[in-house]
Amino acid sequence: MENWQEISEDIVESLLEDGSNPEKLYEVEHHFVCENFDKLEEAALAAFKLGYDVEEPAELELEDGGKIWGFDIVVEAELNAEVIMEDVTKLVAVATQTGVEYDGWGTYFQD
Repeated sequence: MENWQEISEDIVESLLEDGSNPEKLYEVEHHFVCENFDKLEEAALAAFKLGYDVEEPAELELEDGGKIWGFDIVVEAELNAEVIMEDVTKLVAVATQTGVEYDGWGTYFQD
C-alpha cells in the first residue's frame, strides 16, 4: 500500500503542477485485470456489493499480442491523494481476495 500511496501522491501532484483545477470533482478510473474471466467477474461482483459503479468487463490485447480481461470502476472524487487512497485501499483488498490484479488508477486533466 505504501507504493500506491506514493504513486497516488505523484499523480495528483503532477496534475496540479500542470494547472488542473483542484476545485472540481474528477472521474477516477480504477483498473482491474486478470487472465481468468471467472475471477474477474468475482472481483466485479465484490466491488459492486461494496457500492462501486462497475463497468462491463472487456477482453484486452497486450503488447505481446496476448489477451487479458479487464474492467474499470469509476468513482467521482476530489483530486486529493488521501481521498483517492481510501478507495485504493478497499479495491486492492477486493483484488487480493479474489485473485485479480489491481492495475492502478487514473483520471484526466481538468481546466
